[in-house]
Amino acid sequence: MTLNPLRIPELLRRYGLRPQKSLGQNFLADHNVLLKVVQDAGVSQDDRVLEIGAGVGNLTRILAAQAKQVTAVEIDQNLFPVLEEVTHAFENVTLIKGDILELPLESLFNDDGYLVVANIPYYITSAVIRHLLETEVKPARIVLTMQREVAERIINKDEKMSLLSLSVQVYGEARIGSYIPASCFYPEPNVDSAVLLIDVYQEPKLSPAGIQALFKLAHAAFNQKRKMLRGSLSSLLGHDKEAAAVLLEKAGIDPRSRPETLSLEDWISLVELLDSLNQ
Repeated sequence: MTLNPLRIPELLRRYGLRPQKSLGQNFLADHNVLLKVVQDAGVSQDDRVLEIGAGVGNLTRILAAQAKQVTAVEIDQNLFPVLEEVTHAFENVTLIKGDILELPLESLFNDDGYLVVANIPYYITSAVIRHLLETEVKPARIVLTMQREVAERIINKDEKMSLLSLSVQVYGEARIGSYIPASCFYPEPNVDSAVLLIDVYQEPKLSPAGIQALFKLAHAAFNQKRKMLRGSLSSLLGHDKEAAAVLLEKAGIDPRSRPETLSLEDWISLVELLDSLNQ
């Protein structure tokens, strides 16, 4: 099926609608870029796809032309008449009104292996990624457009770990598929975007208990990231800086380090040391 580009401003005007800034609505309007996003995602006729923030259906219909099934979630009920018009020709599209952060993904998919492909509002990027990675019914790949700077932090390009990049590395391997200029969106945001791809591991790098322990430590450290680890983790590692320093050194970590300088392997070493001490 050949799809002509959607004229999003005209479509919205016809329905008496405007992009809602409060919902972070910046619609990806460039047809060729939309095609590239679907290509980056590697969508095939065998794939089940979850789209978050379907908007006016500009990405939804391209996904539907490529995939076996598309489940499209949209929080803005005012957009549903537009969505229904744009996707009415596709029998493999299911439209769902709701907030993805409030929806258990096991209510949408019975088993692992689906793809997530979405142009999400910038302000929910971290929450959406955590929701997708921590769900019981896991996607095989997550493909999201997001602020370029955030995507580059996640893949650790600037050699500084963030709590979000640490989260991603526990569950999967991330890379950037392509970059998207701000001019490709309507309305145009203040920053450029990137397409981030996360190939989700069949099993995370740690057990559920290990993940819980890792993020307890990481949250404490990143909440005081200007402090050295011997200070920010002292309440969790022996209740004083000297005891914390000893444990960090046993894990092969410089107690004077700050959290953004640690690798995932460093965090795993610390978690494993603490686990062995508690046995």
